[in-house]
Amino acid sequence: MSTATLRQGSLQLIDAAKIRSRGALYVAEARIRIMMKWIALIIAIAIANPVLYLISVGVGLGGLIDKSVGAVGVDGVKYLTFLAPALLAQAAIQGAMDETVYPTIEGFKWHKTFYSMNSTPLSGSQISFGVFLGALFRTVYTVLLYFCVMWAFGALESPHAWLAIPTSILAGISFGALMQSIAAKLEDENFFFVVLGRFIMMPLFLFSGTFFPLTSMPFYLQWIGWISPLWHATELGRYLTYGHALSSTMMWVHFTVLLVMLISGLILSARIFTKRLAK
Repeated sequence: MSTATLRQGSLQLIDAAKIRSRGALYVAEARIRIMMKWIALIIAIAIANPVLYLISVGVGLGGLIDKSVGAVGVDGVKYLTFLAPALLAQAAIQGAMDETVYPTIEGFKWHKTFYSMNSTPLSGSQISFGVFLGALFRTVYTVLLYFCVMWAFGALESPHAWLAIPTSILAGISFGALMQSIAAKLEDENFFFVVLGRFIMMPLFLFSGTFFPLTSMPFYLQWIGWISPLWHATELGRYLTYGHALSSTMMWVHFTVLLVMLISGLILSARIFTKRLAK
């Protein structure tokens, strides 16, 4: 059978025009279908993490802090209420990172599935955006589950507490988009994972005003929070949920930083995917 005949037969099975116009959605669907194979484990982790954090830090340590500071509380509220927006944003960042970094490395190195995708009408930018959309899906349901657990623990007293959901999702996908662009450049992932865990994720979690106001830290360490998407999302979440003191200027600064991270990450990812797949 000739190549031309095979080509004609394949076009009867595949709508190339539809793939070109909806390619990213097909890639996202593939990622979500893969997630569904592990959905029970993903849901269990999404529920267990907030339960353990809220019991140990929010209820246990928080109870001691509330007793020591009295009616004033931390930032004028119970410690659990103060902590909740930060934990929600952290969950979004972790979920988005897992669903961008690992699939990207898998697609380029471990299983090389991106090269198979790119041999179809799918472009590098469509593959990149499809992976991002899959990460967005996981980020949304992780945040929603986390929010429900915190509500059950009484950490969300304000009627406006739900406003922490969009800010957390924005933080997650902003960080995820940036990490996806970095992962797409990797040739040796072993060293990267060491750096990611010890020098990015851990400082980001500890020095972003998560457990205490950023201003209580030495000034020479506060810069870690200033560049951290977790701090920007936490500040917005606290402002929107219980009225944390925040000027209109800083509110726009927080939104702008997260949006710049998101847009930059998406553009860089698309360019790097396209360039690497063309080799």
